[in-house]
Amino acid sequence: MASSEMSELSRGESVKWILEKIDIDSMSEVPILGEGQAGPASKEGYLKRKTSSIIKRNRVQDSGPKMGRTESTAAKGLMSLRFLDRTRTGKEEDAWKAIEKRFNQNSVDGMLFKDKFGVCIGMGDSKEFAGELFEALARRRNIVAENGINIEQVREFWEDMTNNDLDTRLQIFFDMCDKNGDGQLSEDEVKEVLVMSASANKLSKFKQEASTYASLIMEELDPDHQGYIEMWQLETLLRGMVTSNEGKKPSEKTGTLARTMIPKEYRTPISKFFSKNTERFYENRRRIFVLVFWTFVTLSLFSWKFYQYKQRAAFRVMGYCLCFAKAAAETIKFNMALILLPVCRRTLTKLRETFLGTFIPFDDNINFHKLIAIEILLGTAVHIIMHMSCNIVRLTTCPKDQFDAIFGPAFHYKQPTYLGVVGTTVGVTGVLMTILMIFSFTLATHSFRRNVVKLPWPFHHLAGFNSFWYAHHLLAIVYVLLIIHGYFIYLTREWYKKTTWMYIAVPVLAYTSERILTLYDRNYKVDIIKAVIYTGNVLALYMSKPPGFKYKSGMYLFVKCPDISSFEWHPFSITSAPDDDYLSVHIRTLGDWTTELRTQFAKACEPQCTQPRRGNLVRMETKAYSDTRQEFPSIVIKGPYGAPAQNYKKYDILLLVGLGIGATPFISIIKDIVNNESVLTDDLGGDKKGPERAYFYWVTREQGSFDWFKGVMDDIAEYDHNHIIEMHNYLTSVYEEGDARSALIAMVQSLQHAKNGVDVVSESRIRTHFARPNWRKVFGHLASVHPSTRIGVFYCGSPTLTKPLKRLCQEFTMNTSTRFQFHKENF
Repeated sequence: MASSEMSELSRGESVKWILEKIDIDSMSEVPILGEGQAGPASKEGYLKRKTSSIIKRNRVQDSGPKMGRTESTAAKGLMSLRFLDRTRTGKEEDAWKAIEKRFNQNSVDGMLFKDKFGVCIGMGDSKEFAGELFEALARRRNIVAENGINIEQVREFWEDMTNNDLDTRLQIFFDMCDKNGDGQLSEDEVKEVLVMSASANKLSKFKQEASTYASLIMEELDPDHQGYIEMWQLETLLRGMVTSNEGKKPSEKTGTLARTMIPKEYRTPISKFFSKNTERFYENRRRIFVLVFWTFVTLSLFSWKFYQYKQRAAFRVMGYCLCFAKAAAETIKFNMALILLPVCRRTLTKLRETFLGTFIPFDDNINFHKLIAIEILLGTAVHIIMHMSCNIVRLTTCPKDQFDAIFGPAFHYKQPTYLGVVGTTVGVTGVLMTILMIFSFTLATHSFRRNVVKLPWPFHHLAGFNSFWYAHHLLAIVYVLLIIHGYFIYLTREWYKKTTWMYIAVPVLAYTSERILTLYDRNYKVDIIKAVIYTGNVLALYMSKPPGFKYKSGMYLFVKCPDISSFEWHPFSITSAPDDDYLSVHIRTLGDWTTELRTQFAKACEPQCTQPRRGNLVRMETKAYSDTRQEFPSIVIKGPYGAPAQNYKKYDILLLVGLGIGATPFISIIKDIVNNESVLTDDLGGDKKGPERAYFYWVTREQGSFDWFKGVMDDIAEYDHNHIIEMHNYLTSVYEEGDARSALIAMVQSLQHAKNGVDVVSESRIRTHFARPNWRKVFGHLASVHPSTRIGVFYCGSPTLTKPLKRLCQEFTMNTSTRFQFHKENF
């Protein structure tokens, strides 16, 4: 077709789109196929509508004003079928400039080939899908594209993909499926597109079942067994999918009401400023209390020691360098003692249940531990710089008579050299402490502890959790050196004024006692009831419950496998409910220790059956219990220990957010709520036993992750009779609903769930959403549905989502009557 004719067609289609909305409502009344009415009547209605659209388009071109009307829900749903994100933003020219730039980067002699088309238009991660789209668009415009396309043709392709006309985009989608161009889709063509969509969305199990799902689509759309389906049938199914979800819209719209009902104290800038800071102060009052008290003590010790040494005779030689060095040393002694307390897990677990929990944020113990470490580093830096650059220099260069009068007794009246001072007991212990502290602190940083940094071969073992763990134990030597260093100081001779040992004696004793008690008092040798190895590198251990082992949902325990290491303990959230007669943990194999643990248990496991499960997913389970009891690796546990999620019962509503394996702390909570659902309903007239409702959002990027979580989802669907739990699963590898790359997958999902009640992605009863949640809508919905309530927001996952969730909690707490309180566990 000539370029001018195509331009005229494009303008005509644009006009047609404006007026097709007049007839669009009639399509929402067409019965969904499968009810025995799929044949000619529906087809005639479709053709009649198309003919009517063309007639009206021609009339509008001759008349003046154009009339529009509100679109039906079905029309809006089809309008969401798109090939590119943000197809109409008002800044199309900016989008085209980006495509034009990529064209110049990827074209050869001004021609763009099929393999580079996806990168050019922004589908670089879906090259196979982009290639099929390239061919469909070329067939549509009768372009022979083997030798590539030029920039004008790329522009035409882009305009087709972003066309406002829903029929144009639907026709392009149909052309992608209809490769031979006969206007009919066979089952093989449907299967091929399903395989392509599964590849684009990283759905390996879906891809393996493409034949089954293609048959499902044909069964739904081709009840007369003609062996093919046509475009009007595909459009009818898409409209029916949207219409079935029409009832969900009001709740989404009410989510915006919370934003319009702004309290009076937030309406003016001044009142909003004071109210906002008041809310922040109230939310962080416990942290502020601890930080203010700690800062006050630290500054008081610094000031006291600074003033004390300003009165000493040595001040006449060394000046303020001496005051700064000694004041910094005093803060180091205090913080070296204090830093041990936040890691006394056993003690903190008991204290968090006492009245101290009302004004001490025990959940922030590790953050406080890190903050103290930073202060120790700063104090050490000041102490070393003042001594090495100033005090020692002035000590060794001052006049001999002045040296003998002030420092003579400490050095036996022999003035040392610079290296002589460094070589003394005080100097050597100081150097050794500095080296050990720098080494252990460096390996404790995120890059080393999480194995982010990649070191060359001789040093690659220095990165990882094991290196961090063992390096931290070197700090025991630092404490010994610190006592020696403080005992042999020069300017203080009386033993009772050498206070280093006084600072650290009680904390070291408390920490050492706790480590000894945890080694012997609460170590449990458990029997393995069952071990399951899932795809996605998840190992589930079901263990016997030791007598007297009591815990709350949300707590965690430590696991040791002596067959791997006699010293390594690793923390894992308890996934069984307190009322269960067993203990369970789910372990993601990420590091050396967890990988070796998985390998050890794989030797004691075999495939559950010789035939693969649906989706060809082989789940490895233990053999018969009596036959393999001696084959399991030895497992020792200790705990339980407190975590933020254990206090979930004090909230009216729960919002649980888990990323990947971060769902584990909430599995126990969900099981506990479901198990005690009858108790909650029976005690409505008495004291509140727990939250009234829980919303669980689980976000994962791997379809295989659903397998280890499927049992929990099925239990919710089966036993949650009062619908206390509202479950939302999100698979981020799938493109969001409305994207052409996931359109057929969404279609199959809708058909399969309606027919069998099973989701094609998770293979459970709970339907899976695509892409990422819109957290602002989630919070807005909760604020509108649950006004004047306290909602506990518990998050476990990577730190990337911590700040956005915390910010939304603060925002909706300030702007609505609902109070959101945020708690996090980062793994």
